[in-house]
This record gives sequence, structure tokens and C-alpha cells, in this order.
Amino acid sequence: MDPNPQSRPYRVVQWATGGVGAHALRAVLDHPDLVLAGVRVHDPAKAGLDAGALCGSGVTTGVAATTDVEEVLALGADCVLYMPRLFDVDDVCRLLVAGVNVVTTHGDLRHPDTVDPEVCARVEAACWFGGASILSTGIAPGFVTETLPVALSSIQRSIDRMSIEESVDLARPGTSRLLLETMGFGAAPAPFDEQRLAHAEQTFGPSLRLVADAVRLPLDAFDVLGEVALAEGDVPLEFTTLAAGTVAAQRITVSGRGGGRVLLRLRSTWYCTSALRPAWPVRATGWHVAIDGETPIEMDLRYPVDPSGMSAISPRYAANRAVNAVAYLCAAPPGIRTTLDLPPLTANLG
Repeated sequence: MDPNPQSRPYRVVQWATGGVGAHALRAVLDHPDLVLAGVRVHDPAKAGLDAGALCGSGVTTGVAATTDVEEVLALGADCVLYMPRLFDVDDVCRLLVAGVNVVTTHGDLRHPDTVDPEVCARVEAACWFGGASILSTGIAPGFVTETLPVALSSIQRSIDRMSIEESVDLARPGTSRLLLETMGFGAAPAPFDEQRLAHAEQTFGPSLRLVADAVRLPLDAFDVLGEVALAEGDVPLEFTTLAAGTVAAQRITVSGRGGGRVLLRLRSTWYCTSALRPAWPVRATGWHVAIDGETPIEMDLRYPVDPSGMSAISPRYAANRAVNAVAYLCAAPPGIRTTLDLPPLTANLG
């Protein structure tokens, strides 16, 4: 692989301009090694609009958005930043067959060995036919759940357990009422939704497997546990009040077991108050990574952002990493690539 992937400008298409896509589009316009070749949108009302207007850059780019996939294919771009709401394997394979590399924030191909074999074989065949590659950088999984733990493992010679904790304070301004209602906050406690547990394993399991592969920890199975905690008292929020005794916190724990014990664990905790029953320890919004072993280490990552502005900034954590991966993926050999296949991603801030 080219040790200096930023060796020429790469022509990039931004596919979808939603919450993450709009931030990625703006990052492409500002990146010294990327040139915007096109924008694919799904909403007909966005067709024909200038890319600068779609991402609020304040700059007229001369690149108009299109809903036509054929127009995108005709551009002959080096890479597509693929960020629609749903992952469409047909569209992805069309891009790869045409020789267009794909960086996506979807996690469908994060760990190829655990992808549906038919889907994996189809995507791999498309990659080799077109001489292209595809990489999933992820939204929630990604840097904190893969790159950082692997980097911290470099000071270890034995690991008893690696834990990754995500904490999200939903009492901050700007939290969606729909989100709380969908997750069951403010309701009476009920058995955890099995579909959400399955989704959690599908979302976080591949990341844990990548970490296990990187450090050669053999995982035999995964356990997924969903729990709720209740409000000790009434919890006033921006648009409602959660009554005492109703759900005010949820957490999902995905554990990878090997040799009869938990080796890797990822826990995601979403809460509206710290006054809970049972009394859960809650952290400020961010991540906590801990390794128990002969060289124990812990690290906290926080978002130093006013809570009211968090929703406007948080998509950048996914968008910027995907944009910074473009040059590296374009230099990679054909196939489904993971974070373990590429050198550490660095940003060109020149």
C-alpha cells in the first residue's frame, strides 16, 4: 500500500446529505486532497441544488445534486462516501463493479467473517471485478470501539478484560422527544425489546470481533443484556416530566466470551437522571475505555461542547473519520477492507 496515500487529489461523490452526510460533504469541500465530483440525493426537492447550499458552506461549488444513479456512475469518481439511511447492497455493488471505491458509515460489512456469506461473496466479487474496495468506518462503532482499544493494546502482553463504555445524558437540551418515547423513557418498566437486543449485537458485535482478531483473543460466543432503571423522583425535561417510578435509564451490554469468561465488553448507557433505582453509576456523555491486565490503563473521552449544541456537532465525529479514510481506501487493494487492513488514519489539515 502507498505509504503516502495523499499523493493526488481524489474525485469524490457524496451519497446522501442527511445528518452525517451534510457534514461529510462540507468536509470534502474543505479537504486539500479531495475534489467534489458529484452529490447523490434521494429527495427530489434537493435535485439540482448546489452542493454548497446542501451543506450550508456558503460557497457556490458548481456541483448540482442528482437523484440519478446513472449520472453518478458516469462521473468516473475515485470514491463514494455512502451515507444513506439504509444500506442497499445493489447500489453498492453497482459502484464497486464500476471501479468506484466506497467508504460508508454503515456497519453491514464491518467484520466480513460474520456477514451473510452470500452477501459477502457478492460484494467481494464486485470489488475484484471493478478493482475497487469498500470500508465501513461506522457511526457509533468505529474509532472508540476499534482503533483506540487496538492502540491501547500495544502496551500490553496479557489482557484479562477490555471494557468500552458509552454514556449519553438525554436530559440535555435538544434531545428528541420521539427518541425518548421510542425507547420507552417515562413508561412503566417492561421486558427489554428483543429486537433492540438483536440490533445491539449486530451493531457492536462486529467491532468487538475486530478487536479480538487484532489482539488474537479467541471469542466463543456473545451475551447481550438489556436493563432499565427507574427515576427516584420526578425528572423535569425540556418538553416533559418523567414521573417517579418510570423508566429513566437504559443500558445494553454486549459481552464477548472466550475460555469461559468475559474478555471484551461494550456497555451503552442512556439516562435522564443520576438519581436511579437501582443506583447505577453514570458518567458524563462520552466514552470510557479500560483494559485490565498486567499493564492496566483507563481513558475517558468527553465532548467539551455546550449540551444545547451537541446535536449539531456530534455527526462530525462520524463524518470526518469517513472523509479522512478516502485516500487510504483508494490506495488499498480490492476487496472488503476493515480498520485492521489500513494504516492508522491521519487527517491532512494543510
